[in-house]
Amino acid sequence: MTTPANFELPDFYYFPPFFTIQPVLSTREKQLGQWRELILKYHTDLKIKTLVVHECPLFQNSTIQRNLTPSDIQIVMFDFVLSGHGEWEDSNQKTRCRILWRKPEQLASDVYEWAVKNGFVGSVCTVYELHSGEDVNGMSFQGADEELLRRALGILEDQGKCTMFQGETSSEDGIKFF
Repeated sequence: MTTPANFELPDFYYFPPFFTIQPVLSTREKQLGQWRELILKYHTDLKIKTLVVHECPLFQNSTIQRNLTPSDIQIVMFDFVLSGHGEWEDSNQKTRCRILWRKPEQLASDVYEWAVKNGFVGSVCTVYELHSGEDVNGMSFQGADEELLRRALGILEDQGKCTMFQGETSSEDGIKFF
């Protein structure tokens, strides 16, 4: 499996030691930071919501004939989840990781900023409109994982900035911003 042509891989991806977890702690921390950044950027730019560990093209580089070992993949993914940018969909097997393009708190802030800027305070919109509507083109939450979007809305609800109410279907659930 190869990476799509429209995604530009960073220079460090072609450095062979990048594919071996480094023994020196300070070097390893920098390396894991680069893996976090790469995984997040790849999945965010391509709007991929789930990383399937054994199918992720980032873990192998055929150009330099290097790949992460299964144990190194575990280290990278443990660090990625620990950073708050991912969570296991199957916590026992750890084969599918939901990518949090933005953390729920960041997404909540983005949604509320959008609502204020676009005149939605005091009015109602649907979850579908927040997820896929014309008014959200280019926003960080456009096409976001629905569960993550609902968590962000829950944060806003807890802050008293919106209220949610149930529609006939989940995509018709409404949000009123305050």
